[in-house]
Amino acid sequence: MKIRIKGNTLRYRLTKTEVSNLAANGIVEEQTEFNEQTFTYALKAKSGIENLEASFTNNTITIYFPASKTEEWRDGEQVGHHFDMPLKNGKELFILVEKDFVCLDETHEDQGDNYPNPLLSV
Repeated sequence: MKIRIKGNTLRYRLTKTEVSNLAANGIVEEQTEFNEQTFTYALKAKSGIENLEASFTNNTITIYFPASKTEEWRDGEQVGHHFDMPLKNGKELFILVEKDFVCLDETHEDQGDNYPNPLLSV
């Protein structure tokens, strides 16, 4: 799972296996280790919600994904889900969770578990 943060925009990109794990186990989690602390980012299925939600607690960013949509997302063609989450200060946090496609340019990362890029078939 990859994370991208810019201002009040939070984006996760998941491989095929990670999307399947979300549907099967209800959670996908990654960690980045520093000397004395660990930063964690997670995607968790949550019952009773219709839109994405997010929290930041104890060095962990968690995006909550509607549990009722995990299997449909895994099995379907929909690339991602997004939501503008209202914040208490009157601003919004834009949350985007999407399937990770194979890059069109050169990259050194393993992309064997990424989704086929639809632009490659054009």
